[in-house]
Amino acid sequence: MITLKSQREIEAMAESGQILANIHVALRDFIKPGITTMAINDFVEKAIRDAGAIPEQIGFEGYEFATCTSVNDAICHGFPSTKEVLKDGDLVKVDTVVNYNGAMSDSCWSYIVGESSPTVDRLKEVTKKAMYLGIEQAKVGNRIGDIGHAIQTYVEAEGFSVVRDFIGHGIGPTMHEGPAVPHYGLPGKGLRLKEGMTITIEPMVNTGTWKSKMDKNGWTARTQDGGISCQFEHTIAITSEGPKILTLQPE
Repeated sequence: MITLKSQREIEAMAESGQILANIHVALRDFIKPGITTMAINDFVEKAIRDAGAIPEQIGFEGYEFATCTSVNDAICHGFPSTKEVLKDGDLVKVDTVVNYNGAMSDSCWSYIVGESSPTVDRLKEVTKKAMYLGIEQAKVGNRIGDIGHAIQTYVEAEGFSVVRDFIGHGIGPTMHEGPAVPHYGLPGKGLRLKEGMTITIEPMVNTGTWKSKMDKNGWTARTQDGGISCQFEHTIAITSEGPKILTLQPE
């Protein structure tokens, strides 16, 4: 099901998105070598609740945590753990969904822990740019395939790969709804974008193969070859004036 949002609903989602964006900004200083991924989860959950909002991921299809914290070869849906201690050079993806008075926002951001490496720096740079190239295509009258094509052609030209098994989605009034938003595809193909749609664009980009494998927990996906995976995600609204990023982080 795809719902078209009113201006009032989009403004409410932007308020939710601002809470989420501020949390990602705060994580820049919080994430450092020696902390656990569970410490990140607890930090995020407290910040969401302190803002008067709800960590929407808790209870979604049985998921127990406020965040997904996916480190290095984990593509997405990594379980926070008191035993997973971050070390210098790790790449951690923190994904969470905020429900503020019924308005949803969803954003994932990637953080380099301590000192980085040229490969991880470049992977992060390419993934973030790919997300914004996809967002540029999220215009009234364009098609879903235009978003995926812009992302895929750029990423592959840079020598990386785009994950196929996990994609963006519509959001609001529920966390996951139509349309599906692949980060690969053909221009001019797929559903036509309409004013009032709210979607996530969240490319997952790997250093090696795009193919994934699942952990025994049934949630966490990893790269098949052990390569590093990076992800950036914004929630956006399709408007007559172009795409509006609802989870934009303040400088």
